[in-house]
Amino acid sequence: MTRPFPEGGSMLRLAYRELTIAANGDAEQVKALGPLNMLPRPWDPPTCRRPELREQLWEWLEEVVNWLNREYVWDVAGMIPTCWPSHPHLVHEIAVLADQRRRAGLALNSDAMEEWHRYALPAFTDRLRNRAKDHCEDGHQTWPGRSRYARQMSDQSAHTREQVYAADVLTTATVRKPEPAAAERARLAAVDLGTGEILDEPEPR
Repeated sequence: MTRPFPEGGSMLRLAYRELTIAANGDAEQVKALGPLNMLPRPWDPPTCRRPELREQLWEWLEEVVNWLNREYVWDVAGMIPTCWPSHPHLVHEIAVLADQRRRAGLALNSDAMEEWHRYALPAFTDRLRNRAKDHCEDGHQTWPGRSRYARQMSDQSAHTREQVYAADVLTTATVRKPEPAAAERARLAAVDLGTGEILDEPEPR
């Protein structure tokens, strides 16, 4: 009737275990993990730097996509295209969607699963339709935005943007008022703090 959500390989499960320790472990356990900013986060694929882990991540996401297309897609318009690994925006989104579904499945009540069904999955499907549209129905197509992106990354475009950034930075510079000349500075008088009597009148400017 229904198939279970894919679990992923041992390296992937270890990565999630370390993240759980980082979030809930005691000080000694957390310290043993090393720098927390270096822990792989499977919902953000570029952080999975070890080859074995990256390979298992791809295998898991492949299983998740196949599972989603079977368990949740009735109309072909909502199906994740077979060329999804060639679409960076889909890779990023599928990794997050898979992570949230994994967490919902581990919860001790159905609240997180209901939120995943109500918000995460429909929102992903809507973005999939808006971004991929029907470009890859008959096979993977060349990125429509490639030429525009190439113009954006050209030296001339980059230089123009750098000039705008530099002009903006200049607006944050503190404007210092020039120091008054010595003759223009206010002269101070000595005052007796007990009586308030001015002991030394300042010379007129």
